[in-house]
Amino acid sequence: MASYHLAVKTVKRSAGRSATAAAAYRSGGVIACEREGRVHDYSRKQGIEGAFILAPEGAPDWARDRAALWNAAEAAEVRSNAVVAREWELALPAEIGVEARREIAGAFARALVERYGVAADVAIHAPHREGDERNHHAHVLTTTRVVGEDGFGKKTRVLDAAQTGGPEIEAMRGVWAGLQNEALERVGVEDRVDHRSLEAQREAAEERGDLVAAEELTRAPEVKLGPAVNAMERRAAREAEAGGRTYEPVTDRGRAVQEAREARRVFAALREELRERVEAAREAWGAARSEGQDRVSAGLAAMRAALEKQREVPEAGEGVGDRLRRMLGRDAERPGAGADNPKSDDVRTRLDAALGRAREQEAEREKEAPERAPSPPTPDRKLHDTTRQPSAKPSRKVRRERDEGWER
Repeated sequence: MASYHLAVKTVKRSAGRSATAAAAYRSGGVIACEREGRVHDYSRKQGIEGAFILAPEGAPDWARDRAALWNAAEAAEVRSNAVVAREWELALPAEIGVEARREIAGAFARALVERYGVAADVAIHAPHREGDERNHHAHVLTTTRVVGEDGFGKKTRVLDAAQTGGPEIEAMRGVWAGLQNEALERVGVEDRVDHRSLEAQREAAEERGDLVAAEELTRAPEVKLGPAVNAMERRAAREAEAGGRTYEPVTDRGRAVQEAREARRVFAALREELRERVEAAREAWGAARSEGQDRVSAGLAAMRAALEKQREVPEAGEGVGDRLRRMLGRDAERPGAGADNPKSDDVRTRLDAALGRAREQEAEREKEAPERAPSPPTPDRKLHDTTRQPSAKPSRKVRRERDEGWER
């Protein structure tokens, strides 16, 4: 299941960091820092799938040498609290191959170089052996100054200013989403990523009437486990596998992540189920029309086909709708759910509408309504019988008889 992640960080001297150390660590290399007078040696670091540097056209040759580039970046800054580098941390799709991941990471770095005139140092990392095996990622370390024919120039203030920094980063987030989706499409993967916030995605889904997608997006962002928690969960998973038990998360974060991923899988299955219903209805409509049936008959045939598709029970036993309601019921048992939190009730109502259950339940209620209503009075019952419910307004004939003295 494809997921989106892009984080922008800064390398600050005020935090005790240096561009030379950051570049050596991410590339798994060795850089002697001239400013600090120390050697940063990370040559034993494992999991480096590739590292390369991109620089603007016309930049000096030393701009493509890692040690020379970052020593020059350090020398260009004189302030003790200077920002000497900027890091773009990218999650790479696990669904594509090594070369494809390298290609889109390079394409994003090239977009940074062309947009801001900086140099970019790209390092592609494989998942850690104790972490999530899908965690392919890249670190793009960029200079904070423009690189020209004469070396470093002015600062890239467009990324630092409050008025322009946010929009610029949002634009690059969109670029990264587009590169990933193109790569996923090339390998035939239907999943797509979206760089927008969950709230923005939910509003867009509601506008187009996609209640299932809107409900899926009514959730908190997935929490990050972190190295320590991830190690605990992986150890618990190995122990459960060795003991022939079903793995259950041992931390609150682990449970939250597992439930979030289960919800995403269930909603994906629901979308597929709805797609199959629509396809069945479309085929039934086309077949009926080709046989000469009118629109009403074809519409009824399409409805029957969709209902038949809905009644099919998966071999696994539990339907998609049942799994969704079970998950919602589990959420309702948590603290904060219930009368004081109407959101859970709203979720159930909208979910029932998305699954087509609300209309069926309403029809059942209407069907039962006549059976519960009181029986009408018999014809020979007297008009003054107190058990009869008088009408709210007498008829015109009754009023005329009453006025003429003929009332019985």
